[in-house]
Amino acid sequence: MKKYVRPQKEDWLEICSRPALAKRELTKQVNTVLESVRTNGDEAIRQFTNDFDGLLIENSQVTVEEIQFASDTVSNDLKQAIQLAKTNIEIFHKSQIDVPEVIETSLGVQCWRKSVAIEKVGLYIPGGSAPLFSTILMLGIPALIAGCEEIILCTPPSQDGTVNPAILYTASLVGVTKIFKIGGAQAIAAMAYGTESVPLVYKIFGTRNKYVTKAKELIQQDGIAIDMPAGPSEVLVIADSTCNPSFVASDLLSQAEHGADSQVILVTDNENVLNETMTELIAQLNQLPRKRIAQKALKNSKVILLNSIEDCMELSNYYAPEHLIIASENAERLTELIVNAGSVFLGNYSCESAGDYASGTNHTLPTNGYARNYSGVSLDSFVRKITFQKVSETGIKNIGPAIELMAEAEELFAHKNAVTLRLKALNDV
Repeated sequence: MKKYVRPQKEDWLEICSRPALAKRELTKQVNTVLESVRTNGDEAIRQFTNDFDGLLIENSQVTVEEIQFASDTVSNDLKQAIQLAKTNIEIFHKSQIDVPEVIETSLGVQCWRKSVAIEKVGLYIPGGSAPLFSTILMLGIPALIAGCEEIILCTPPSQDGTVNPAILYTASLVGVTKIFKIGGAQAIAAMAYGTESVPLVYKIFGTRNKYVTKAKELIQQDGIAIDMPAGPSEVLVIADSTCNPSFVASDLLSQAEHGADSQVILVTDNENVLNETMTELIAQLNQLPRKRIAQKALKNSKVILLNSIEDCMELSNYYAPEHLIIASENAERLTELIVNAGSVFLGNYSCESAGDYASGTNHTLPTNGYARNYSGVSLDSFVRKITFQKVSETGIKNIGPAIELMAEAEELFAHKNAVTLRLKALNDV
């Protein structure tokens, strides 16, 4: 990790930079996949699964029998843990249900807004060495609460052509409609454009590698919505003298093990905390099964010593982290200083892992600085807000003359006439 000691604010832009990707070649590669799937459908999917995964899969849809077999192999202990997480996530997301409220803006003019579920949504779930079945809870539960009619899930197959049992069990638990053994950019293309077997969806969600991220970015140009733009996962930890350095080190490593392109940042006003945390980090790193991945991520990562905790908060807002941990006994008093963050973890016992799995909040969050202008996934992500208005005879009399004047000033005389005819009809009565 690169160390910065009391850097000047004019250097913060460089310090807060994320790892850069070779965008031009990546865009070209992903565009080729998207266009092939759009043109050739399932045939292209089969070819890419063979090319990228080394598997010949004739029918990519997971069967009911496969789901049942997988469910039987998941341990009862894991099922209970998933159920606990499911319950907490449901409680938090059900609290976000809107109750329509009719507002009378003028006498005789009523306006209201109603949430309506997006009918068809697609979920992308990574497999491989880190099968993120927890993300199915984070996406499938709000989709189900919202009332989405179709919930399509794509996930890459394992080397033996199966799907991780925990993924299949969790998907069936939250009401996923169809599951497909398709990974990478080709999965995004299949859900965006539809194939002979994969239904077209209206919005795509899910965690990402660089190919999936680029594919989601590119399909927006064809009118397919996505949850949010994104980059590699990240955490920023603000730690003061009341923190536990071993806890802080564990939080940094829990994020670093996500992927080699992840970024972790420690910001502190206390040099002893910095040194003790780095000592703990090295000791804990050597115990990790994913040590090599974490080591690569740490090369992109930084430790920063600043003059005050207020400076630490200011730098955090500048960076706009996906995950922000305030490792301090005084964390709650600092919340008013938070402007840009995806999800915030307060105090020495609020580890990021809690939000990743079971606290109830959603772990699908804006990365790469997008926390400045995007929110994480919530119930709102799965609905559209449709506005309604009802104007009575009294209402059109009250606001009609103003509409006529405004329409005429914009030289939109048909707009004016739509009001004028109604006012005349009322005056003639």
